[in-house]
Amino acid sequence: MRLINQTRGTILAEEVIFANTSVKRLKGLLGNKSFLDGQALIIKPCNCVHTLFMRFAIDVLFVDKNNKVISSLNKLEPFRFSRIYSKSQVVVELPQGKLNSSLTQNGDSLQFLD
Repeated sequence: MRLINQTRGTILAEEVIFANTSVKRLKGLLGNKSFLDGQALIIKPCNCVHTLFMRFAIDVLFVDKNNKVISSLNKLEPFRFSRIYSKSQVVVELPQGKLNSSLTQNGDSLQFLD
């Protein structure tokens, strides 16, 4: 499955990993040594994240029920917390730098393609 920024016409990820159970959401990217370009972790439901015990920074998108980006964080460093975004239904975690290279901004529409 691919993740597309429909507004910008850019590909955010070619390989989408879903964390949609309580155990998968709790684990997230913990234990990973790296996050490869072209990958994305989708956490659902989710309205905040942390990078405790992670080894690398990530870019993060907070997405509403209509797949619109309501907030984005560039380069969330290890051992940090995001704030809570009450309207967020989904969080997309991406390799650091992906938001800038894809020109993704608040208000953009995302789309999942098989």
